[in-house]
Amino acid sequence: MNCDISDITSGITWVWFDLDDTLIDFRSNSREALRLLYETEKLSDFYPSAEEWTEAYENHNHSLWDRYGRGEISQDFLRMDRFATPLAPEWKGSHEELEAYSRKLDPLYLDLLASQKGLVDGAIDLLQYLRAHNYKIGVLSNGFTDVQHRKLQNCGLTQLVDLMVLSDDIGVNKPDVRIYRHAMTRAGEPVPSRHIMIGDNAATDILGAVGAGWRSIHLNPAARGMEMVEDTLITHDLRLLFNLKW
Repeated sequence: MNCDISDITSGITWVWFDLDDTLIDFRSNSREALRLLYETEKLSDFYPSAEEWTEAYENHNHSLWDRYGRGEISQDFLRMDRFATPLAPEWKGSHEELEAYSRKLDPLYLDLLASQKGLVDGAIDLLQYLRAHNYKIGVLSNGFTDVQHRKLQNCGLTQLVDLMVLSDDIGVNKPDVRIYRHAMTRAGEPVPSRHIMIGDNAATDILGAVGAGWRSIHLNPAARGMEMVEDTLITHDLRLLFNLKW
């Protein structure tokens, strides 16, 4: 498949989005949730400021998600250890007590995260535009079932999305092509070239989409304007996608 900017959307019937940092401003929402968690759980016993706590959590959480995407660790371990390891240096109790406390923090953080409403610039406008032009809209995410639906609802996106497909549905994460094939089955559209994936992560969203034969748009804040790299369109701003021939 060879596409250029002028025909990247030709023949498309389904437009798929990653959720976090593509539609929802996950970074800002998560930082607010971590700040609130720092205050409510008195994490000043472990870190002198909410900013230092957030930095330690984010650095470790990022590495865990990389390993999770490669299938090296389980979801259960990720959700526990992303709190346990940053807290461990100042923890005074047993390892078992640290794990139990970390498991307590996980749903508290997810509840706080789900209540945040920050969106990526242009997200609502683009979804409304695609809806008005009769495209089917899907969300394809590696996020956890117990929070992704709440995020969508609380951010006011539910009515603009036809289908959400999560890695939890089949126990397979992006970039594994099986989750893209599962999404096509759920959508009832078996032709890969009629699907396009818009996502912020080149190693999961884009690599998986290309492997499945989908078209792809990489939302990369470091990019300038719009350009094609091989068969992937790269842009730094969702609002520039209005310039495509939808």
